[in-house]
Amino acid sequence: MSVMEHSHWLAPAWPGDGATENGRPPGLVTLVGAGPGDPELLTLKAVKALQAAKLVLYDHLVSPAVLDFLPPDADRVYVGKESSRHTLPQASIIELMLRLARSGRAVLRLKGGDGYIFGRGGEEAQALAAAGIPFTVVPGLTAAQGAAASVGIPLTHRDHACALVLATGHTRDERGLDMDWPMLARPRQTVVLYMGVHNLPEICRQLIAHGLPGDTPAALVERATLPDERCITGTLADLPQLALTHGVKPPALIMVGGVVGLRAQLTPRATRQQAPLATALD
Repeated sequence: MSVMEHSHWLAPAWPGDGATENGRPPGLVTLVGAGPGDPELLTLKAVKALQAAKLVLYDHLVSPAVLDFLPPDADRVYVGKESSRHTLPQASIIELMLRLARSGRAVLRLKGGDGYIFGRGGEEAQALAAAGIPFTVVPGLTAAQGAAASVGIPLTHRDHACALVLATGHTRDERGLDMDWPMLARPRQTVVLYMGVHNLPEICRQLIAHGLPGDTPAALVERATLPDERCITGTLADLPQLALTHGVKPPALIMVGGVVGLRAQLTPRATRQQAPLATALD
């Protein structure tokens, strides 16, 4: 196993640079969604890509158990971003990815959840397309789907929600939350907010101010699908205080709507005797 330091990978004298001079074609970049955390929720296509990888750039939300599918000799480069703490800025991640591909190496770009759902996969795919570098996309189960199935909250239900809205709970700048509150506060829908824990009080306040009753069921799902997953349920009015009481921290999803009220009835209770995915695929 080789874990590379970023200073090395960003050094100007990467040995593969100058691919156009030696006629070497660029390497294929595979953008892979790693799912919400539980390695058994990986797609078969993602597992095959992981098992064949020689060089991977991976994010903070990629579960260590997912990385276990990589070959022992694969080069692993951590480029994770956490709230207010980025190992590399997004522009530098894209620059690194392009440079490695231009050197002729195949690159596996591994992201938590689905790269095209709040994972900046679209930005990275745009950069690859503009640079003429071949790429392919392997979707992953997004966190909202994993959390919903894991904690017993259906995202849609004929009696409670005929629409599903996925939104981000933070903005790209410091001007505050600039969101379409009237749209988010419509009745008979489920709203799932990613990356919104730090803004939870303002989110709940705005949803109530724009028409949702304070007793609308709401939940926080922390570390969805992982062994230490937690689900805190309440209402829009009391969820911020519940988050403080229970010390909820990112990564966590905010789920709002009548479907949250079904959790007591639908919390999964089945137990399964199932071989680990790695064994099943050998």
